[in-house]
Amino acid sequence: MRADARKNRDHLLTVAGAVIAEQGVDASLRDIARRAGVGLATLLRHFPTREALLEALLRTSFDELTAKADALETSDLPGDALVSWLRDFVARARDIRGVVTSMMAAIEDEQSALHASCVTMRAAGTRLLARAQAGGLARTDIDGADLFALAGSLAWLGDQPSSAPRADHLFDVVVSAILTGAAGGDTAGAAVEQASRP
Repeated sequence: MRADARKNRDHLLTVAGAVIAEQGVDASLRDIARRAGVGLATLLRHFPTREALLEALLRTSFDELTAKADALETSDLPGDALVSWLRDFVARARDIRGVVTSMMAAIEDEQSALHASCVTMRAAGTRLLARAQAGGLARTDIDGADLFALAGSLAWLGDQPSSAPRADHLFDVVVSAILTGAAGGDTAGAAVEQASRP
């Protein structure tokens, strides 16, 4: 990509990020183009669909979550590692209003621009869950798809004005239901508390 084309694309992403942060994932593409000072056709030349634009906006965050999971796989406390990753996932998913619906749809749609990123991220979380399960620290009747759905649900709750004040409490309740604390004295409550520390 030529330098000027990359600069234009980066400018569109910056403006799109600001508009979507204000209005959510259903923000008008026409409004994004207008604020960026270009025509809609120019925006669509760079990002032919709303999902392609979202994928470009979210790719860095998704890649960081995947990298974090990779790093946490070596943790001596797999329960804590799982909770830490889940907390980060939920916080990032809350950053863009309405993104959870797009992510949940994309995971089932191989044609979606978000599909590959969401599948990779779900696989990363699944590996952390499997380590916690192997250590006797997490219930074994859930899998990666369940974990992804629970994390998405928690992010959605945090996005609802009436539930937002209780989001952290609800996160702890769900984590306590996932973790069993059966091995090594690493109880569910301890894992939640330790993962919450800065």
